[in-house]
Amino acid sequence: MNKKLLLTFLIILVVVGTGISYLWNQSKTEQKRQERAVYLYYYNSDLDKDEQGNIRCSRTGLVQVSRQIPVTITPIQDTIRLLISGNLSQEEKAQGITTEYPLEGLSLTGASVENDVLTLAFDDPYNKTSGGSCRVGILWFQIEATAKQFSGVQQVHFEPEYLFQP
Repeated sequence: MNKKLLLTFLIILVVVGTGISYLWNQSKTEQKRQERAVYLYYYNSDLDKDEQGNIRCSRTGLVQVSRQIPVTITPIQDTIRLLISGNLSQEEKAQGITTEYPLEGLSLTGASVENDVLTLAFDDPYNKTSGGSCRVGILWFQIEATAKQFSGVQQVHFEPEYLFQP
């Protein structure tokens, strides 16, 4: 009789364990479905040099890195916020990829798309988006390239208009 009870217990244990394993895997699958891949564009000056080795400060130096973000109703804003957080992996840094982001105080406050033009509104209380033309151009290019991956975005404008000016 003890063998029968033990066998019954083991069968129940296997059934419950299988059920828990199934639910766990379903939960993980659900989480993966709720994420999407996006690209962030950072900079590698080694890719942006002319024949004499001078940095051109052009879009040629942009490097695409892949990230996963949660699926939300604001993917453009989520992606731009991720870009300006400036989180590069050690591997990306070892490849020569750089960014000046994050910039102290810089925050995205809104985004809207109309007629294929994305307008991004930022708050820059410490004027960290200004500087030399090379620097601000690269900062601009990073945001622009990141934003243009989204359908319906052909141009990017910034508000206020004095942002990203030399």
